[in-house]
Amino acid sequence: MGREARVRAQVGDDTGDVKAVLEARELILRGEIRRRFAVVAIEKLRVDGETLQFCHGNEMVVLHLGERAALSWAKAISTPPPTLRAKLGLDRGVRALVIGACDDPALAEALDGVQTTRIEEAAMVVARVSSPDDLEAAWSLCGSLPLWVVYPKGRGVVFGEAAVREMLRQAGGRDTKSCAVSERLTATRFQRPVGAGDRMT
Repeated sequence: MGREARVRAQVGDDTGDVKAVLEARELILRGEIRRRFAVVAIEKLRVDGETLQFCHGNEMVVLHLGERAALSWAKAISTPPPTLRAKLGLDRGVRALVIGACDDPALAEALDGVQTTRIEEAAMVVARVSSPDDLEAAWSLCGSLPLWVVYPKGRGVVFGEAAVREMLRQAGGRDTKSCAVSERLTATRFQRPVGAGDRMT
């Protein structure tokens, strides 16, 4: 979501000036009042005049955002985030050719029922990679189809984002989108420009 605002806030009996930050999973207050509110636990959300109001646990929260911003924030909070399947572009009846092990529950759920074993039926290739050889094989196979590369993230990763981007950019690939898969995996979509070769050098 990435929304930020400096506002007057009331949280229970406390009142103060804060920087409010609305993220996908949390609404965070920093400043004279410091709180973190899980979006899924926000209840009784409403806009009253120029304020956004909601309950979180036993606390009543009022943010003086102004009417337009309050309506916008309320809509963002009440709209469910897109699923991983939607982020990958697999929510419109298209299919993916999957390479590698679906060894992550979130990835397996997103790909359930939308896989094909035939490249001609696929709208994209999804590759779970853990080595340069895995990535080269996926890049050679995908041809002109978009390639979602799924790889580990975090400290101590042997083959991760930096290596994936370097290899595919050197091969002429363009990264066009990224999304988190789970706590331990992330994904980046690459596309081969028209006329680019099939192999890495």
